[in-house]
Amino acid sequence: MNQIYNPKPMSGLRALSPLIVFLCLYLITSIVMNDFYKVPITVAFLVSSCYAIAITHGVKLDQRIYQFSMGAANKNILLMIWIFILAGAFARSAKAMGAIDATVNLTLQILPDNLLLAGIFLAACFISLSIGTSVGTIVALTPVAVGLADKTGIAIPFMVAVVVGGSLFGDNLSFISDTTIAATKTQGCDMKDKFRVNSLIVVPAAIVVLLIYVWKGIGVTELTHTPAIEWVKVIPYLIVLATAIAGLNVFIVLTLGIVATGIIGIATGSFDLFDCFAAMGDGIIGMGELIIITLLAGGMLELIRYNGGISYIIRGLTRRVNGKRGAEFSIAGLVSIANLCTANNTIAILTTGPIAKDIATRFKLDPRKSASILDTFSCFIQGIIPYGAQLLMAAGLANISPISIVGNLYYPFTMGAFALLAIIFRYPRRYS
Repeated sequence: MNQIYNPKPMSGLRALSPLIVFLCLYLITSIVMNDFYKVPITVAFLVSSCYAIAITHGVKLDQRIYQFSMGAANKNILLMIWIFILAGAFARSAKAMGAIDATVNLTLQILPDNLLLAGIFLAACFISLSIGTSVGTIVALTPVAVGLADKTGIAIPFMVAVVVGGSLFGDNLSFISDTTIAATKTQGCDMKDKFRVNSLIVVPAAIVVLLIYVWKGIGVTELTHTPAIEWVKVIPYLIVLATAIAGLNVFIVLTLGIVATGIIGIATGSFDLFDCFAAMGDGIIGMGELIIITLLAGGMLELIRYNGGISYIIRGLTRRVNGKRGAEFSIAGLVSIANLCTANNTIAILTTGPIAKDIATRFKLDPRKSASILDTFSCFIQGIIPYGAQLLMAAGLANISPISIVGNLYYPFTMGAFALLAIIFRYPRRYS
């Protein structure tokens, strides 16, 4: 977030109260009512955003709104909105052209029915490890996952959660991931060394989840007859996957996918030029709710930072550091709560990284371990918050509630559990 500090920060709990209002209004109400659509997430963010503006003191109303707008206009927020727009245009035009159906049919022919879940999870792990971004992986695989769910009878939130979990594996480990770069730079260690430590913690978690998906896949049955594959219509997805793995920028990847979809769709008679434009327009409009949520969340979280909420968390946790295990727990707590307050794992690492470095130096922690803790816990929290970009993107593409995905996220919760155990049992010993 934009680093402008409030000369008169408020008390910590009051500064954090907009986030509490949001969680109570959206999450707790949804759980109590057993209906995740009872309170639209846009309304929950609107109420909590207005509340955040109202409680900010020391400046005039127009300055409060200006500070809120600075958070909404943060470059990371605007980049995410661009991805939403391009992803919406690609997903809807690819569906109209028949690319999704063709890709789903190809997947059903390649993967045995009992390995379908495990295969999708491995694909998401590999792609995210290759491209270093969970969002790009979610954009590429979620439409295919939804199509597979429709044809196999698997619940859509469960299938989407498989993709989200696999995407976070690579986001956490990849050498070109923003979180890896931020964690290693703030802790002063090499990426390859952090990778070694990190992999010892999260690869066992991924193996456990993979085995669960193999077991869960035993009951999956495919259609008795898979329609013939229209190979030419698979090309847009092959282009998206190939260019993503090659390391191209996600904007270029999605733009190439849109162009390929349009050319192939017109050439095969699936639609004409204006139908293609109409499909793209519908896809962009369909991302409208995600864009509104992202802007409101960015503004609200900026006011939490402006009012001293994150500084309060950092002060509170660092006061209680006692011993190496306590130091590692404090680093994990710092980045986790910062991630809850920023909804961006890279920003959370950059915000708490210097404090984590001080803690690591003071208690003689291995910087490779502290970097691993920062990255792992930030990815864990980022993967389970319903207002994070990953779940918002996946939910938008699947047309479901982000909350409905959370309970099916096997890998993020398993990764978090393994990371906690690594601190408790001082594992891996060599780096502890």
